[in-house]
Amino acid sequence: MPSASQTPPGPGMPDLAPRQRAMARAGQASADELLAALARAGAAPEAEDLRAPETGLVMVRGRIGGDGRPFNAGEATVTRAAVRLPGGETGFAYHLGRDRARARLAAILDAHWQRPEARPALEAALAEIAGRRVEAAQRAARKAAATRVTFFTLARGED
Repeated sequence: MPSASQTPPGPGMPDLAPRQRAMARAGQASADELLAALARAGAAPEAEDLRAPETGLVMVRGRIGGDGRPFNAGEATVTRAAVRLPGGETGFAYHLGRDRARARLAAILDAHWQRPEARPALEAALAEIAGRRVEAAQRAARKAAATRVTFFTLARGED
């Protein structure tokens, strides 16, 4: 059975891909960046907690070589939150780690993202965050490449 992201939207069923992209970018953002994105969109960071941020464990599964049998690799700490805005929009977020404020802000951003008038400003702010993350990764890769050492072997001409 295909996942929700693979199922084409039908009548009355929203396209989930844009929301998934937005939440993937929100997942990379810090709490300060999420707060700044909400401020840029003019979205208040207040919401009713449906599920107060809580931290727990999830089992991480892996596969050898990407195509082997799945195995339990270990556990990871995850924080989740669910909120509702006064207008009725509901937002959800899960984050690796224990940052409850970050999970709650991501859930608030998700709820505001569902409002068509707030979406363009939130998309622009999330795109800037993603751009900064890419630049930081490229800087780190260049820094690591500068220290790369290439080893080679000379063949000796002994008979």
